[in-house]
Amino acid sequence: MNELLPRQAKVLKVEEQTPIEKLLQLDVNLNHRPGQFLEVSVAGVGEAPISICSSPTRKPLEVCVRRVGRVTAALHRLSPGAKVGIRGPYGNGFPMEAMKGSDLILISGGLGMAPLRGVLQYALDHRKDYGELSLLYGIRDYTLMLFKDEIMKLMDSKECRVYLSYEKEDEVCKNLKKKHPECVCEGVVTKLFGMVDLNPEAYAVVCGPPVMYRFVFKELMDRNFPPERIYMTMERRMKCGIGKCRHCVVGAGTSMRYVCKDGPVFTGVDALQIKGLIG
Repeated sequence: MNELLPRQAKVLKVEEQTPIEKLLQLDVNLNHRPGQFLEVSVAGVGEAPISICSSPTRKPLEVCVRRVGRVTAALHRLSPGAKVGIRGPYGNGFPMEAMKGSDLILISGGLGMAPLRGVLQYALDHRKDYGELSLLYGIRDYTLMLFKDEIMKLMDSKECRVYLSYEKEDEVCKNLKKKHPECVCEGVVTKLFGMVDLNPEAYAVVCGPPVMYRFVFKELMDRNFPPERIYMTMERRMKCGIGKCRHCVVGAGTSMRYVCKDGPVFTGVDALQIKGLIG
């Protein structure tokens, strides 16, 4: 089988999440793991690596697409019934089996909520297998929050403790801070660490913009969080998905890694040993 040859998938639904992000539901059966990604293509335009943002426990499969270039702009123009090409799933994903029996702390910034949504859904669908679930989510403002209805529902439930930070105050964020002063604050996502009691036996799962990793990792290490219990996905570094283009190479010598093949999920130990992994 040619690993570079995409197969077709039908678009079932297109839903606007924010002014720059859309959620696409695809009619395709995949045996994927949370944290894996696809190469999604539009005929005559090209392809782009896109993280799967739904758990394998839920159907249909979903991807969240940010409009940043030619391919993603073409994906945004699609309507239900259109066909796209897909390759994958690729990457190692998050070790959901290994994390069973422990608390999970999900730390996300912006579009990083997309791949972490699969982890969250999986843990919620296997609720008895995991301890306390906490989500720390940093957004610029409410208009740019992904999965608004789901996050708001979780804030009022007991299934997951949701902590929210925002950089630009708007009316919705102001009201959320009044309603939930114990878990909503103005500032970057690391400000939320002051609101959370970190269990050193928990696992931290991190995804966000590149600049976020270094500061989140430092916060966790300053609180004596074991680096081997930190998992970070570097999904934004990928290109071809199979290690041919070398676009995603990090480190050098014996520590050199391909993000698409060796990741995109890495541990805190990797962050300490691989130069340039988190900046």
